[in-house]
Amino acid sequence: MSGFSWVTIIVVAVGLALSGCSSKGSKNSKLDPFAGNGSPYYSKSGPVPWGGGKNQLGKPYQVAGRWFTPKEQPGYDKKGPASWYGEAFNRRKTSNGEWFDMTRLTAAHPTLPLPSYVKVTNLDNGREVVVRVNDRGPFVGPRIIDMSKRSAEVLGFKDKGKASVRVQFIGMAPLDDKGQHLAAMNRELARGTSMKRMIARANGNLGGGNDEVMLASAEPQAAAPVETVAYVAPAKKRKMPVPSIGEDYYVQVGSFSDPANAEAARAGLASAWPVQLMQLEGSNGTIYRVRIGPLSNEDDARTALEQAFSLGHNDARLIVAQSMQAALQ
Repeated sequence: MSGFSWVTIIVVAVGLALSGCSSKGSKNSKLDPFAGNGSPYYSKSGPVPWGGGKNQLGKPYQVAGRWFTPKEQPGYDKKGPASWYGEAFNRRKTSNGEWFDMTRLTAAHPTLPLPSYVKVTNLDNGREVVVRVNDRGPFVGPRIIDMSKRSAEVLGFKDKGKASVRVQFIGMAPLDDKGQHLAAMNRELARGTSMKRMIARANGNLGGGNDEVMLASAEPQAAAPVETVAYVAPAKKRKMPVPSIGEDYYVQVGSFSDPANAEAARAGLASAWPVQLMQLEGSNGTIYRVRIGPLSNEDDARTALEQAFSLGHNDARLIVAQSMQAALQ
């Protein structure tokens, strides 16, 4: 992954078939653009810094006898296998000089510009996410991208190790992003913003900071077993907000401290509605927020809200697109 030493590449050429990113660099080996275990390690306490790298394309390079040619690829849209990498490279420098944090939404690609954004879709389950490409790899067989551990979790293939994905280039990512822009990109993805407009929209909607990470949206799937609770009518009649023309409805189902409960809530509604799951980091710890949407008409919104009530989510409420930002605070 980020940075193999050339000496190491020769030593582990056979072992590359086992991992797209791992290597065991010698302390005395010469550092090159692919750092791996031979790259600088961030030894300070606390999270590694965001950003801090440089725009990079680079010259053609060779790994284990295979040539890779970095280049501008504005129309890049490719399907193929994806893998992921984590602990072996955590807190080490990536190919463009950033620090790798396996808990962030990042990825490695052998030829795309660094840093850049791509939309990755898991073709097996429909989940999708925008990630920041800031590293080189994978270097094994037909694999087209290596996801961070967190990205693999979001796309639902960490336990499997590999997945069939679609990778679509969006554009260059800012060097100085502290997480806010990446979070904004994923909010735009959840809102259905086209990839051509996503960066511009994210530039204008940076509210929320880096304490909010939008998780992947998933296409409707078979509902997982969920313990249902008898419907309890709300104490007060819930007034439906009236959206302006072109605005969408969302049903905020609830917030959960246990990710398993949040996933159960998502799965219980996903067979009928588009459901999104968000992770938010705040002063009181991590919470997982589930919402239905976007929905284009009031009838669907009312039906979705009532279904949320019927499953025991009595704090569910309906909001519209213009009030989403307030709801995320």
